[in-house]
Amino acid sequence: MANNGTDFASVLDAVRSIVPKLRENGQEAENRRWLPDENIQLLDKAGVFRMATPRRFGGLDLSLEEQSRVLAEIARGCPASSWVAMVWVSSAWMVTLYPEELQEEVFSRDSARISGGFSPTGVLTPTEGGYLLNGTWGFNSGCQGADWNMMLAFVERSDGSMDDAIAMVPISEFTFADDWDASALAATGSSTATAKDVFVPAHRVVIPAEAAAAAEAGIELPAPPPGRGYGLYSFLFSQAVSTFVGIARGAYELFIERLPGRAISYTSWTEQKQHPLTQIQAGTAASKIAAAEALAASMYRTLQERADAGEEPTLEERAAIRGHSAYAVQLAKEAVEILYNASGASVIRREVPLQRFHRDIQGLSLHGWILLSSNMEVYGRVLLGLDPDTPLL
Repeated sequence: MANNGTDFASVLDAVRSIVPKLRENGQEAENRRWLPDENIQLLDKAGVFRMATPRRFGGLDLSLEEQSRVLAEIARGCPASSWVAMVWVSSAWMVTLYPEELQEEVFSRDSARISGGFSPTGVLTPTEGGYLLNGTWGFNSGCQGADWNMMLAFVERSDGSMDDAIAMVPISEFTFADDWDASALAATGSSTATAKDVFVPAHRVVIPAEAAAAAEAGIELPAPPPGRGYGLYSFLFSQAVSTFVGIARGAYELFIERLPGRAISYTSWTEQKQHPLTQIQAGTAASKIAAAEALAASMYRTLQERADAGEEPTLEERAAIRGHSAYAVQLAKEAVEILYNASGASVIRREVPLQRFHRDIQGLSLHGWILLSSNMEVYGRVLLGLDPDTPLL
């Protein structure tokens, strides 16, 4: 089997070759509110959906940094395709933390596609052999093309108490509302999912409190593949940055492509690129993108060093990853804003891809997971020696 470096280069090259087609399909994707079949087939053929699957199941087992570089490349062509791929790939990595029996089920297809509902808006009620799942989850990105749904829910105990739990459920067990009609990331198909009295076998449910108790008792738990134990929240926060970086790169390319021959209306400037303001805007946007990339690279390096050593990131490192992730997202968003505002009134036309990149990054930056204010608060608390006041580290 080829080594990881060869696998990564092959996937990255394949994705680079399809960026023009992904970009070309952007308006169709937005119109249908879901990715064209061609996009999914191209990404699958490139090996994207095998990136986080362990090699023992036929996957590529790429590192966090390698996965993120591929996802950023996808976003250069289609932000929505990158976000859906990020959801499916990150969820596949999360499955490596599940019991062996479930891993064998999910990875029976080496390019497993797993979407999820990561707000605890469902309830698992214990029953013989497992649980009954009931609930509704919004923003279920990628559900229209997924094989499984990874849903956050509460386990309802007989004494009325509740425990957090994560349930892995075949996508066919859900019903979906046709309610995804959004001004940003329209093609992610992030419909609302509903489960009604769905039986979930016990081995498909992970209850973190019980897993922690088992670890304390010395019970052996599944270990991620060597060098892939990044820490759950650090992995998810840092990998989300990849789509933003790719959107910003794509927007910069689109801006540069439109410049030749463009004048500045109602002025004597016949070449926009000759104007000092445009030069400042291009330089500022490029610098913000480079800064976001540097922050991301630093996060990936820290997490890989810890994973290679078989160590958990420190509290300070985990808090920094939350803060730096959000700040990298902010830098990428600001870069796109500069480029959009420098593009003239014609940029608002729907056939101009730059307007979609702008809307997508604006909407995506509102995601509670990577919101600047809340993440900076956590980071600042730890910097100042205070309790982080959140379990999401």
